[in-house]
Amino acid sequence: MGEVRVPADALYGAQTQRAAENFPISGRRFTRRFIEALGRLKEAAAEANAELGLVSAELAGAIAAASREVAEGRWDDHFPLDIYQTGSGTSTNMNANEVIAALANRSLAGAAGGERVHPNDHVNYGQSSNDIIPTAIHVSCRAAIRDELVPALAALRDALAAKARDFDGIVKSGRTHLMDATPVRLGQQFGGYARQVAKGIERAERAAEEMAEVALGGTATGSGINTHPEFAARAMARVSERYGIEFREAEDHFEAQGAKDACVSLAGALNTVAASLMKIADDVRWLASGPTSGISEIRLPAVQPGSSIMPGKVNPVICEALMMVCARVAGNATTVTIAGQRGNFELNVMMPVIADALLESITLLANASSVFTDRCVTGITARPERAKELLERNPSIATALNAHIGYDEAAVVAKKAAAEGRSVREVVEEMGLITPEQMDDALDVRGMTEPGIPGKG
Repeated sequence: MGEVRVPADALYGAQTQRAAENFPISGRRFTRRFIEALGRLKEAAAEANAELGLVSAELAGAIAAASREVAEGRWDDHFPLDIYQTGSGTSTNMNANEVIAALANRSLAGAAGGERVHPNDHVNYGQSSNDIIPTAIHVSCRAAIRDELVPALAALRDALAAKARDFDGIVKSGRTHLMDATPVRLGQQFGGYARQVAKGIERAERAAEEMAEVALGGTATGSGINTHPEFAARAMARVSERYGIEFREAEDHFEAQGAKDACVSLAGALNTVAASLMKIADDVRWLASGPTSGISEIRLPAVQPGSSIMPGKVNPVICEALMMVCARVAGNATTVTIAGQRGNFELNVMMPVIADALLESITLLANASSVFTDRCVTGITARPERAKELLERNPSIATALNAHIGYDEAAVVAKKAAAEGRSVREVVEEMGLITPEQMDDALDVRGMTEPGIPGKG
């Protein structure tokens, strides 16, 4: 392929340099968490190969030490490659092999008669880009869900549940189709949001469990050529121990390398979490709308001025930031879905973008959820007087009269109340449809927020 000029101070070699010149596309690199996973895998591979007598203890020790440094982030500047590259991620695998080999050789330089480390023959022994890159995707995503996403969502769930308890005594208008509906408690609304987030955690954890099966051991096509039958199990046992998360060799390497269905499933779970958070953030934004011409049943913390021209305007900016994150995650889910379909025969050829999309979604959801919790939810206050004002003018509370005067007569009451801007109670009193005692029982708005027939138990 001809000569290629590599910077003198670069730890990587010709293969990385050629890829850097071939793919100047986005400037997006593999994330810190992905490079960490790749380093941990190379470390575990070296140790397993030494244990199996396939790489000398001296070389394997140097490779493992260099891989740890890569995992710890000491050499991230030497991983320059774009996400948009060869679809197997071979360029980045060779980038890791070259950097680790250079570091290992540096440490061995003073050893008398020390054998030099080769990127392919030693660092990459028993591996292929086709199994190490998908394995790094699974390891990095599984760790990110445990360490980033689940704690952030758990904090949000707890904050919403706390507001549900605080607001449980506030009865307000329910809304369906954006129109007034029968009463609910503000606490019930926030309890529903807390439950959405709790179920999102469950979905993310279930999807992460699918990522426990890894492709390592399949090498080029899934057949396992050029690797010891025990290599993958030994290497992944070490990775599991270091992360404190279970990983295991895939039951079928042809499925593990030809398909990326577990990644598509995870993208779907993340998209569901994003859909939940979009609904919650949008509801909170609407409930706080106003202050004079909106719903304004709650107040959000004022975190920054909202307008460059309108003095005193404060906007629901934290909600808006979260909603934009949710939109991005939905786009990433589409990207992973399309990429997952490109498992042509024995290899998926869009793995780098799968890795980037999944890890970006996890981090965005985690960070945005934390910001939403800390800068919005914990500071929300209720406006019970506003909730009461709107509820008293809500014609839908006439629904509670169905069991007393029938649907048709209750509809007359509701329409008259709405048309005249009066309360349902006033219209019922004027029409003399039921006794005052019956009306008190039937129009007990707190009772309407629970199962049962108002005024009849």
